[in-house]
Amino acid sequence: MPLFVDILTIVLPVFLVIVLGYLLKRLELIDATFLYQTNRLVYYICLPLLLFYKIGTADFFANFNGALVIGSAMAIAAGFLLSYGYAALRGYPPAARGAFSQGAFRGNLAYMGLAIVFNAYGETGFTRAGILMGFLVPVLNLFAVLALLLPHRRSDGGQGAVFWVKQLVGNPLIIASFAGIAWSYLQLPVPVILDRSLHIATGMTLPLALIAIGGSFSLEKLKGDLVRAAFATGFKLIWLPLIAAGLLLLLGVGGQELAIGVLFAGTPTATATYIMAHQLKGDAELAGSIVMMSTALSAVTYTIALLMLRSFGL
Repeated sequence: MPLFVDILTIVLPVFLVIVLGYLLKRLELIDATFLYQTNRLVYYICLPLLLFYKIGTADFFANFNGALVIGSAMAIAAGFLLSYGYAALRGYPPAARGAFSQGAFRGNLAYMGLAIVFNAYGETGFTRAGILMGFLVPVLNLFAVLALLLPHRRSDGGQGAVFWVKQLVGNPLIIASFAGIAWSYLQLPVPVILDRSLHIATGMTLPLALIAIGGSFSLEKLKGDLVRAAFATGFKLIWLPLIAAGLLLLLGVGGQELAIGVLFAGTPTATATYIMAHQLKGDAELAGSIVMMSTALSAVTYTIALLMLRSFGL
């Protein structure tokens, strides 16, 4: 029982803030305009600042684990290949094939993953997770765009290539993460005034991110083929963490870093999958359903995953 209570103190605060966002939206204390602006603020300003600050002020050599990065990237690649192959074998139409595959492996590392890791493993875990995310975001974007473009490769008019480059080169999370990694690697000092300013400014990041998730949550988005959405959700929340755990163990990753890799693999599907499905000829209704379903069910799967990790002393 004490172990279960310990897990609840990790998982429940994250989801209670999400519920707060949902209630604020239903009570009309926030609206769609606020959520749109909040998402932009978090994505373009708050989260990049947070990543740069936490990574840049950390000891890179003490927190970087190459095997963790490689194993996590391999898990993403495996998720893409298995989900896309399954969708192709089942004869899913092109739009559904891309949305299904993307939803089955692209997790919400920035909003959900970092919040869960921070609650579970504190500042040290957060820093290691931030460095890991810096390397995984480009990999996720690469396979996400690939999943959506491949089904339409014969009819693509060229827009996809431009979008691909924009996603890989202009992503603020990638830029901030690698800037922080370079700052940490070179062991550059952070001036006291800048350090204190960043400490204040970055404190709003995770609360705003979770409120935005809750405010955007709507059962009305559960449309389209819910069976396909359920299969994608099951793959994302159950099979992908198991695949990641197996690969990381094979590469000799253990302890807290193994736990971070598993928790990152078990994140619910990223909201960006819905946006990208709209832009790259994917099934947006299916993508939205996967996001909603995986976000709701991740409260259960995260609790189970953390119970298992704690039982192994992680």
